Amino acid sequence: MSAPAVRIAIAPHCSLTPAGAWTFFLATCGVCFGIAALLTLRGYWPVLAFAGLEMLLLGWALYDSLQRRHRTETIIVTENSVDIEARESGGVSRTVFPRHWAQVRLRGDVSPLAPGRLLIESGGKRREIGSFLTGQERQRLAARLAPLIGGMAESPPLPTVQPRG
Repeated sequence: MSAPAVRIAIAPHCSLTPAGAWTFFLATCGVCFGIAALLTLRGYWPVLAFAGLEMLLLGWALYDSLQRRHRTETIIVTENSVDIEARESGGVSRTVFPRHWAQVRLRGDVSPLAPGRLLIESGGKRREIGSFLTGQERQRLAARLAPLIGGMAESPPLPTVQPRG
């Protein structure tokens, strides 16, 4: 009897709801355009154009942040393969590695502006997973995946599910 597949699903932390984003955006627009209107009445008319640009940029940033909540990555480890499926609002991408030749690599943080990377590699192919995770979360995921996938030319047994009874 073969061991069941191990499935790990990860997603970014997105606590901002669409209603919360709208409330924040409208309140910020109200304050910003209120101050800009007062300054425009005093003769500082360029402030109104810059306030509009700032709110346009804020609206784009909020939209981009809300789109990230649709992103998920699922890693399925079976006896023979490691399957990585990434879902974004634009579509689905899938990468399959032979488990026997796959390995987990955690590249360390180079600088605060260049965070570490968690990679699964095999046969010259590599796939980054968990790019939206923090450094500690990437380390925990790597520690969880390493015993499941094993090293190069190694296939450790998958954990079996004990029947409840």
